[in-house]
Amino acid sequence: MTSLAFLGGTGDQGRGLARRLALAGHPVVIGSRSAERAATVAAALADDLPAGAQVSGASNLDAATQAELVVVAVPWEGHAALLTDVAEALAGKIVVDCVNPLGFDGSGAYALSVEEGSAAEQAAALLPASRVVAAFHHVSAVLLLDPAVDTIDTDVLVLGDDRDATDAVQALVADIPGMRGVYAGRLRNAHQVEALTANLISVNRRYKAHAGLRVTDV
Repeated sequence: MTSLAFLGGTGDQGRGLARRLALAGHPVVIGSRSAERAATVAAALADDLPAGAQVSGASNLDAATQAELVVVAVPWEGHAALLTDVAEALAGKIVVDCVNPLGFDGSGAYALSVEEGSAAEQAAALLPASRVVAAFHHVSAVLLLDPAVDTIDTDVLVLGDDRDATDAVQALVADIPGMRGVYAGRLRNAHQVEALTANLISVNRRYKAHAGLRVTDV
């Protein structure tokens, strides 16, 4: 099994993905600015998993160094600073960016403008020695964290410029029961995928749901 790190993994999205992939048998490291906080969150996560699940905590830098594949799940505000700090540790690795650059006001969520085009493209610019893939933008953290939910009924749009890397991420997605990775283009198309999260938030608020996506006829 591939060893995985979740940078910013103490947040709901990172914890949820870490939980599901630890259940699938992957060794998982939760990363945080505080190694102590990461260890506390990892211990709590491990307590709710079957014996044998491998979950540990570390600083973001140590987590990035230890893992074979790294998922970036930090808030947008800290995205560039984190990737700059850990760029050397991520060289040669597949880096999955699931960050959605969103703003919120009285009318709800909306997509933010990103100079590079998208969070994933910013990651690629900051990590020239890494293989950046965009994925996991539209998966409900509530469902990922709910022990009563055995399968997650959703497709995951996977984007990237390295075919081997996108294939590896699609295979990783398939390790979570009910989920399927669907190749959705190169990183230059990541903006609209990230921005679509604002629409899903609106759907979920209106219908009190945890909606995902399904791609038909594929």
